[in-house]
Amino acid sequence: WQVATRERLARDTSRLDALLAGAGLAVVGGTHLFRLVESDAAADVHEKLGRAGIYTRRFPDTPRWLRFGLPGEDSHWDRLEKALTS
Repeated sequence: WQVATRERLARDTSRLDALLAGAGLAVVGGTHLFRLVESDAAADVHEKLGRAGIYTRRFPDTPRWLRFGLPGEDSHWDRLEKALTS
């Protein structure tokens, strides 16, 4: 179970990295459970995703950063991709 979970999380993290990079967000850190991105448009992205029901974490001391949690279900992945590309 642990090995399978680690492998799935690694695959999902790579998938999220590709999705975020495709939206012009630079991945600058994180773990297999969340990713930290940097963008001049972080505040706008945060607001846009919030309107779509997707929550990100902002950092008041570093306003160019956003933290994304790893989506869990296929529908969550689809919703994130749609929100990032619209």
